[in-house]
Amino acid sequence: MASRPPRGPGRRPPDRGRRPAERGARGGGARGAARNRTPRTATVSAGTGPQLTTRAIVLLSVVLLLIASYTSTLHAWWEQRSENQATKAKIVMQKQQILALEDQKLRWEDPAYVKQQAKERFGWVIPGEVGYRVIGTDGNVKGDVPTLDAPPTATSETEWYDKLWGSVKESGKTPKPTRPTTDPDKVLKKK
Repeated sequence: MASRPPRGPGRRPPDRGRRPAERGARGGGARGAARNRTPRTATVSAGTGPQLTTRAIVLLSVVLLLIASYTSTLHAWWEQRSENQATKAKIVMQKQQILALEDQKLRWEDPAYVKQQAKERFGWVIPGEVGYRVIGTDGNVKGDVPTLDAPPTATSETEWYDKLWGSVKESGKTPKPTRPTTDPDKVLKKK
């Protein structure tokens, strides 16, 4: 077999189907053939950028799909992270409240603290002590005046069983007319 001439950029394809005499007859040898031949380079018109191929479009769509799926996952992770931080902060606050309440409970077990609170809150004095109140020129007590909480007010709501029994009693009575009964024929005749 005959060896093929190398192909690649800058190489011209071999002339097939012509005889050697016809190859150079047109332009006067190899130089003439090179002058008469039009270049085979692709012409690119001004202003056109690179064109997208099918492979590039598929790759771009896959990348966009991955970005969309990862952003939703990242958003969910970020929300869960903020919820976890809020829950941890709430737990710390509740632990501090528990410690404060346990401390207050321990103080109320001390008889000296109970006496102190009775003196401050209710104005009590221990037998043998003298309690003083400063009264101003207007006749009002000056300083902290211990006040008691208001007693609970009595609710006027009736219990559910009283309401039920009341409706049973009312159902046995004849209903009261809400408006005077008139004869419909008289009303129509008046008009």
